[in-house]
Amino acid sequence: MKTLLFAAGATVATLLLAACASGPRLSEAEYRQMAIDTIKRDFQAKGQAKHERVTQDEVQQACNSYLNNPPNELMVKLTSAQLAAVKLPADGKYLGDWKEGEKIAQSGRGFTWSDKADEPAGGNCYNCHQIGPQETSFGTIGPSLLAYGKTRGNSPEIQKYTYSKIFNAKAFNLCSEMPRFGHAGALNEQQIKHLVALLLDPASPVNK
Repeated sequence: MKTLLFAAGATVATLLLAACASGPRLSEAEYRQMAIDTIKRDFQAKGQAKHERVTQDEVQQACNSYLNNPPNELMVKLTSAQLAAVKLPADGKYLGDWKEGEKIAQSGRGFTWSDKADEPAGGNCYNCHQIGPQETSFGTIGPSLLAYGKTRGNSPEIQKYTYSKIFNAKAFNLCSEMPRFGHAGALNEQQIKHLVALLLDPASPVNK
């Protein structure tokens, strides 16, 4: 979705340049809507890339409209709704297998036109975070997660928070850049448990 929003921004810029040359001057909101309409018109659903990918919900609309700084009342309302919608494991357990979590964190597969509908997606976590100490190629968009459990502990409260944050980061920071993995259906419950274990299990290299 982030890529498509960038595309929308580029389309808006193109439309603005064209408008400077000739034609009626429209508002930024009108140009943004033109860009969204163009993307929806030209988007081809295939594989795991479905049409809902280009439909913004109220959270995305608020963050885009207010440049990631919605009015406080609206931010509190939407953040509370996102937190209330987090689906916690029915068995009350949050830890999976950290080794499986490392595989998910390394995998960038999923949600593209070439992915089959029944193929599991990865988390692509290293694209934004430092996690394992042996990994030398990682992004810095998000904070380092090295020693995540070592510094925070492994209490039930921390386990619940970590699971919830991976499920839907916008439940804690409305305009977070982090994908809503569980909320969007990108990762299932067991996959999220594996990632929680990667971050919190004392045996995980993250905490060595």
